[in-house]
Amino acid sequence: MDEMKTLQEDLLKQVGQASSLADLDALRVSVLGKKGLITEKMKTLGQMAPEERKAAGQAFNTLKDAVADAIAAKKEALEDAEINARLAAEAVDVTLPVRPETQGRIHPLYQTYDEVVAVFGQMGFAVAEGPDIEDDFHNFSALNMPKNHPARQMQDTFYLQKGEENGEKYVLRTQTSAVQIRFMENNRPPVRIIVPGRTYRCDYDATHAPMFHQIEGLIVDTETNMAHLKGCLAEFVRTFFELDDVPVRFRPSFFPFTEPSAEMDIGCSRANGELKIGNGGDWLEILGCGMVHPNVLRACGIDPDVYQGFAFGIGLDRLAMLKYAIPDLRTFFESDLRWMKHYGFVPLDVPSTGSGLSMTGGNKR
Repeated sequence: MDEMKTLQEDLLKQVGQASSLADLDALRVSVLGKKGLITEKMKTLGQMAPEERKAAGQAFNTLKDAVADAIAAKKEALEDAEINARLAAEAVDVTLPVRPETQGRIHPLYQTYDEVVAVFGQMGFAVAEGPDIEDDFHNFSALNMPKNHPARQMQDTFYLQKGEENGEKYVLRTQTSAVQIRFMENNRPPVRIIVPGRTYRCDYDATHAPMFHQIEGLIVDTETNMAHLKGCLAEFVRTFFELDDVPVRFRPSFFPFTEPSAEMDIGCSRANGELKIGNGGDWLEILGCGMVHPNVLRACGIDPDVYQGFAFGIGLDRLAMLKYAIPDLRTFFESDLRWMKHYGFVPLDVPSTGSGLSMTGGNKR
């Protein structure tokens, strides 16, 4: 038995010293193979007396199991070490550009997002966010849209097939106005927020996409009136387009969630088939706005006899197209690196109302 113990210690030592999978496999064959050391020793059991054979058989099985377990553990350790060595040898720094001349670009849509936030941030607006998936109440009912309103129809709205709340289906939000409702439900006036985000409608052409971006603005307090709305938006377009003279006009319109409602036009020129923002004798519709409807305030638990305010909605994609002369909205989502190189902005060109929104970046139009 002392001989068996010595043999086991020697074999386990050899297993521990194996430095490669090939060496370990050669050791396994020489010890546990058909003509291996332990196999040959076990063939001698037939020559022993019954009592001696029983004790020797148990010892051989114990030795065989110990060596097999040691080989399996060593094999796993060597395989892990081999994989780690290979990973280290093949490591690639993914933070480096593929080519030295390659430089990333900020998408013009997100540059426009930062510019709009910078302008309204200087006016004292905070940024609010909300979910892309909305229930019927926040997306329609609380915004004073009746059950038969065209916006609720299947051809305009993406309804989710599964999931209902109080018998009403969930939708992909059709406007960021739903976030205004959520904000007013949880915050008391005064309220001064902008709500940028993705919205979804069934539409697709050169100026419309099924997923697009909006920014809503909302002010609610005891003093705000239509004159404040007009002044706020007039100052916004002049600052955003970085032009001293951008004429504006407001035309009566209708939106369920505002009363009175208006659409705002800005001055432009279409001479020689080229659209230019500014004092050019023509007009271009750019956004919808109005005073918050009393029913919207009531839906949020705010007394319309005490509080009033205004709201407006602007398409971020449309603003980017106008400012940077991008003719087709669909190119925003095509992931074309050539397009990004032409229209994109360098990463450190951070918009600021102090130094200029976009004077140092991209291909400013």
